Amino acid sequence: MFAKIYRPSKNAMQSGKARTKSWVLEFEPSQAKRPDPLMGWTTSSDMNRQVHLSFESQEEAVAYAKRHGIAFHVRPDHQVERKAKIYSDNFAYERKEPWSH
Repeated sequence: MFAKIYRPSKNAMQSGKARTKSWVLEFEPSQAKRPDPLMGWTTSSDMNRQVHLSFESQEEAVAYAKRHGIAFHVRPDHQVERKAKIYSDNFAYERKEPWSH
């Protein structure tokens, strides 16, 4: 069993940041998915794919993995740098690049 610990990114379809503050421990798949012969849906007998544990901090997730003897790797947290944008700057006289429709 090998697990990954990461902080989920923001959903691109929404403007909110729901479910991005907690850290998640998920197991890597141990076998590939295969098509079901009857229905054609993809299936797997790997039950660890269903395990999705949430923690308040990265340290809690790492401690849990060490306590239970789970091999893991931590994906670094990616912070987005936001630039302050002001609508009136689109019409400023000292604007660096030209603005037109």
